[in-house]
Amino acid sequence: MTPGRPDDEPHDDWTGAPMADDRAALLRELHDVHAPSLWRFVVRLTGDDRFAEDVVQETLLRAWRRPQILTEDEAGARAWLFTVARNLVIDDRRSARVTREVASDDLPERPSADHANAVLDAWLVSDSLAQLSDDHRQVIVRAYYGRRTVTDIAKELDIPAGTVKSRLHYGLRALKLALQERGVTKE
Repeated sequence: MTPGRPDDEPHDDWTGAPMADDRAALLRELHDVHAPSLWRFVVRLTGDDRFAEDVVQETLLRAWRRPQILTEDEAGARAWLFTVARNLVIDDRRSARVTREVASDDLPERPSADHANAVLDAWLVSDSLAQLSDDHRQVIVRAYYGRRTVTDIAKELDIPAGTVKSRLHYGLRALKLALQERGVTKE
């Protein structure tokens, strides 16, 4: 007990204010009475509903930290709350965040797919194809890039279909080895 205080009132010895339960009840009452009008006041100042909610919350937090405000009469508490809220708005408007940010409804440039890997892969395949014999390269290019059937390739090159199949088989094996040499595929 602190000297000079009645024994029936519990007080916080560190701050000299009413205990936390009493402060919580006073803060709830302060919130219920003043928060709606405080929120409308900040919305009129800023035009931003969400920011107004933040300011009201910060104002009431500061009231919680200053227990003497909780025990003042309604007019004194109201004046203090509105002054704190106004000062928070002013501080925010003067902050570097507000002075350096430019609001825009336009999104920044949209991310685009990185085609570097595709270009590198195409270059490696092209370089590996160049290492093949002309006969193997012709059937592979016609089959995979030209999307032609074995029969069509055989007619175009005037060779039997079995020869096309054989050249595709051995050409793909040689292509695989060329790509392995470049570190593209596993052995």
